[in-house]
Amino acid sequence: MQSLHHKQIRIALSSTRRKSPLELVTGCQNQDVDFEVIVVDDGSPDGTQDVVKQLQQVYGEDRILLRARPRKMGLGTAYIHGMKHASGNFVVIMDADLSHHPKYLPGFIRKQLETGADIVTGTRYVKGGGVHRWNLMRKLTSRGANVLAQTLLWPGVSDLTGSFRLYRKTVLEDIISCCVSKGSVFQMEMIVRASRKGYHIKEVPITFVDRVYGSSKLGGSEIVEYLKGLVYLLMTT
Repeated sequence: MQSLHHKQIRIALSSTRRKSPLELVTGCQNQDVDFEVIVVDDGSPDGTQDVVKQLQQVYGEDRILLRARPRKMGLGTAYIHGMKHASGNFVVIMDADLSHHPKYLPGFIRKQLETGADIVTGTRYVKGGGVHRWNLMRKLTSRGANVLAQTLLWPGVSDLTGSFRLYRKTVLEDIISCCVSKGSVFQMEMIVRASRKGYHIKEVPITFVDRVYGSSKLGGSEIVEYLKGLVYLLMTT
């Protein structure tokens, strides 16, 4: 069974539309992590690709990979697109807008080394975890959604909709091929199907900081899609 080499992340996959890869790469460097970053950019007009090209001049194209696509094509396909170019045996998936801070990466690595886990997932809902910059309604909605999903699906993890995760690459390839959902439901389907397949999943506490760059939305349509996805997973897993 392969484990991560000490202090080494072979690939961090970032699906982004913001000018934030610079902060992400700087954060990885500050944590003494040997990293390779793949940025999957869906034709964003905000200059993300220009920032990535500048980073390539500093760190080299072998460590900063830009994999552009002509238009927005969905989160799941971005993961698949990025994995095609991953050189290592482990993949870290995280938001590049610093909602997921690189300071947690050493903790993910330690947990994988200690347990041999197939997936290490960040959680907001255990001691030491939390959320910043959310109003009370957003916190209650998120917490309620997770409690409902745990009650119905019994996935064995406390945070189903979070996306800060370390995957064994072969495991990620396996479970992503089974997923059909989109948005936050996609993240939930990934972890539920991994649990059903018997993969070894461990958690580490993280603090999620809402959108350091840009803004996030949670409206009625997102809640409806979540409930529909929950019913789908209840019937198919």
